[in-house]
Amino acid sequence: MRVNKIYIIVFLVLAAAAVLFWSLCRSKAADAAAVRNIHARIGLIQTYISTTGTVLPKNRLEVRPPVNGRVEQILVQEGDMVKAGQIMAWMSSTDRAALLDAARGKSDASLAYWKDVYKPIALVAPIDGQVIVATMQPGQTVTTSDAVIVLSDVLIFRAQVDETDIGKISQGQEAVATLDAFADTKIKCQVDHIYYESKTVNNVTIYPVDLKALKLPAFCRSGMNVSVDFKAEGKDNILTLPSDAVKKDKDGSYVMVSLSGTKEPVRRTVVTGIMDDVSVEIVSGLTGKDKVVVQRKKFAITKSSTGTNPFAPARPGGASGSRH
Repeated sequence: MRVNKIYIIVFLVLAAAAVLFWSLCRSKAADAAAVRNIHARIGLIQTYISTTGTVLPKNRLEVRPPVNGRVEQILVQEGDMVKAGQIMAWMSSTDRAALLDAARGKSDASLAYWKDVYKPIALVAPIDGQVIVATMQPGQTVTTSDAVIVLSDVLIFRAQVDETDIGKISQGQEAVATLDAFADTKIKCQVDHIYYESKTVNNVTIYPVDLKALKLPAFCRSGMNVSVDFKAEGKDNILTLPSDAVKKDKDGSYVMVSLSGTKEPVRRTVVTGIMDDVSVEIVSGLTGKDKVVVQRKKFAITKSSTGTNPFAPARPGGASGSRH
């Protein structure tokens, strides 16, 4: 009986030793897998400033009657394209409408006479544009303050840019707009106008910026919400490293380089340039032949972005950053 207990104890000790040995081997393998050697490579770093906005007419023109009266005929529909000088509707003044109503009670000849003698008023398109509102119906009474038809010459994207980013926006700057309702469609734009007067929205100072689309989709409508990515600072054909390969302390930026003949990596001071959420520019201190040691991170860390904006929609990796 005593011999059996000894055998059991010896077996448990050997099993514990085996488990410990296996754990140590696995830990070393994991540590070795967590370290990798990479080379700096030539690439592109492009940063973006992201924000939100709205689709609006650049010039919204309300066509109102010159006198009070009644709408007799509407000749256009919403979505129609009109030319300057085109007649869009006919209306009667209050006096003409009263005369025609009285003539209708007498005879057709009397009605025809007064229609010929007292001509209707034409509502004419003052500009080339598109009809975006035409909801009035014939017979409806209108005043000089009523908009019978609303025209728009062209639709634009009006973005809200934070005061901290407005200095990075310039006339003609490229941008990409995405309608919230059609997230799969990317619309190339250019900055058309930067407003000088600020607005305060939710205690944040913003500046409106108008963008014109190089090609506006047919499904774009006034009032739609849009996300806008302005192309900010960018460089091509530069030496880059992943952001997690570059460390920084009080002495500046550095990387760990693996040299032939040495077991441990050596610290190498580098000068960095622009960066985004993924890569950082290496200005000096490193070549494409150097082996850079990178310690893989065990936990995902949320990276900050350049040009963040309180109006930007939430996206993986931050409100703005690189597009490769």
